[in-house]
This record gives sequence, structure tokens and C-alpha cells, in this order.
Amino acid sequence: MLLFDHHSQIRLRHLHYVVAAAEHGSFRQAAIAVGVQESAISRRIRDLEDEAGATLFIRGRHGVMLTEAGRNFVKRARRVIDEFDLAMKEVGAAGRVEAGLLRIGIFTSLAAGFLAELLERYRAKQTGVRTIFVEGAPAVHIAAVRLHEIDVAFLTGYRQAAGCDVMTLWHEHVFVVLPETHALAAKERVEWTDLRGQHFIVSEADPGPEIHDYLFKHLSELERPPSVERCPVHNRDTLMQLVALGTGITVTSEATTGAKFPGVIYRLLVTTDLPFCAVWSPRNDNPALRRLLSLAKSLSANGARKSGQSQ
Repeated sequence: MLLFDHHSQIRLRHLHYVVAAAEHGSFRQAAIAVGVQESAISRRIRDLEDEAGATLFIRGRHGVMLTEAGRNFVKRARRVIDEFDLAMKEVGAAGRVEAGLLRIGIFTSLAAGFLAELLERYRAKQTGVRTIFVEGAPAVHIAAVRLHEIDVAFLTGYRQAAGCDVMTLWHEHVFVVLPETHALAAKERVEWTDLRGQHFIVSEADPGPEIHDYLFKHLSELERPPSVERCPVHNRDTLMQLVALGTGITVTSEATTGAKFPGVIYRLLVTTDLPFCAVWSPRNDNPALRRLLSLAKSLSANGARKSGQSQ
């Protein structure tokens, strides 16, 4: 590891030799302090002096003394050693994820389910990592991942994201959200055919547009045109209140059913489960991200095995 330009043969340990000799006033005592032969100290310091073209130490019968050039050299050598030690500590801390920042794009609820469990376990293991959550549309999240503005995004569907790595991690059931007084509330499981003629509402804000497209895709097979209204609301609580008032019904993913709202019930929709995936940049070397992805793979594999055993 060269410390100066590519022509220099000065190495970090040679700087330690100079500093030790300056502190102890003796090549012999410096050699004992750093654990090498006295001849190694003397030879390496002589090499430094030859390369620098200046004498660093005045040699005497009772030890050595720094020259003016030597004092300047030691001052800078100490600075180099201190900077190197600090850099190694910072890198070590990052590698162990003792400190760091993880920016996560979300498109699903954190109330329950796979993602909630993943983040709970991760934060318990990596207590020094600060997590920031960003809500947004899938296209916005993918662009942010490419630009390293966020580290990872958790999105619905089987995604294609050029320049990114994508890994499907879990699946969730789909639930119909109904007023408690709705005729379908008496059913434990709802079929798509039960939803013929129903009026659906979704929010204008995310994930409303994606839910809108999902409903149109499935309801178009039953009726034309489906009745799906995009309401000018921007949070889920308001949408749930509209459902409770009988304005319409909607659908949601399994994780969101952990949140309860007055006058609203959830009923399982018999349909294909929704896949959820992680999207990240392969050029992102944030160690906090790598630890999260490793834990996510492990949790996903264990969940798949448990699911298979229960069937």
C-alpha cells in the first residue's frame, strides 16, 4: 500500500518507524516498541532520508535527535497515521453496519406481514442503522433506485427494471373492503363473480392508480365497463371512511388488513395472490442494504418452506 505517488516506496510502517524513533530518541527503543530489529529501523529510515534528500535524524552515541526537516516530517507522518486509523475505523464500522443509513421505498403497508417482520428483525440486529421510508409510485421508486436516491424499493407484481436487480420475496392474499352492512359481509370468501355490478372506489394517490388497473383487468372479464371511481383523496384513512359510509367498496392487500377502521370489514377474495418484490441497484455498495437483502432472502426461504409444509 503506497502512501504517496506511484513512484514512492514509502509504506505506512516506515512512517511508524520514524514516529517511534522520534518519540523514544533511540532506534533501539523504537525497534522494541514496534517489534522489529533495530537494523530494520535504521535501514528504513536511511532509505527515507535518501529518497527525501534530507536528513531526518542526527545520530549520536546516546541516541538520535530530530532535525528541523525531521520535525516537519514527523508532524505530517502523525497526521497520515491518524487519518489512516480513522479511515479504517469508519470502514470497519460500515462493514459491521454499526452505523449507516438505509433508504427504503415502500408501496405496501408496514402494519403486518412479511415486510413488517423483515424490518422488525433487521432493526433488532442492526441497531446502528437509521432507516428512512419513502412512499411513491413504482416508476418513481425504480428511477430513484437507479440514481441511488433510495437503496431498495418493495413493490407489487413481477417487475422488469432495466439496470436493477429484482427478487420476488413474498405473496399476499387480496381482500375486499366492505361496509359492515354490505350484503357480501355475510360471506367469508368472495368470488370475482360476486362483485359483478359493484361500485369500486380507489384513491388518486398511490397505490390507487395501481389498484384501479388491477380492478379493471379482472372486472372487465365480468362486465363492460366496470364501475371504478378514482376519488380525490390522498390517504387510506379517508378512503376507508368513504367505504364505511357506503360510497363504494375497494380491495387491499393482506398486510393492510392489520389496520382496523370503524364500520369496515375485510373479506378474502378468491383470486391469485399478489407477488411482492425487492428492487435495488447492483452498483449500490451500501453494506446496510446487503445485510437487509441477505435477511430478506433467508426470511423468504423459511416462509416458503413453512408454506409448503402446511399444505
